[in-house]
Amino acid sequence: MSTLVSAVEAAFVRQDLPTLESGDTVRVHAKVVEGSKERIQVFEGIVIAMRGAGLNKAFTVRRLAQNIGVERTFLLNSPRIDKIEVMKHAVTHRKNLYFLRGLTGKAARLKERRR
Repeated sequence: MSTLVSAVEAAFVRQDLPTLESGDTVRVHAKVVEGSKERIQVFEGIVIAMRGAGLNKAFTVRRLAQNIGVERTFLLNSPRIDKIEVMKHAVTHRKNLYFLRGLTGKAARLKERRR
């Protein structure tokens, strides 16, 4: 039964997206529908959480907008995501970076990892 589900899900898993990790600074180009029009909205921030696997894989991106933290969760394989650009990679020692919620300014910076 699970192999049948895996075979069906495999047709919907996207291969054109980069590999993401917690701590990466990303720019997500998401399609937004407003009335009858559709446009691309760019959301740039730090990946603070990754959850799920396969078709249900999701990631949470956090950014500061006018000193207010804004978080948005995206499904990785969603057709609503046009593209994902990885801007920077950071050194992290944990999977979920929820501690960034309590930090602002310089304290919220992560050390960049050279690749």
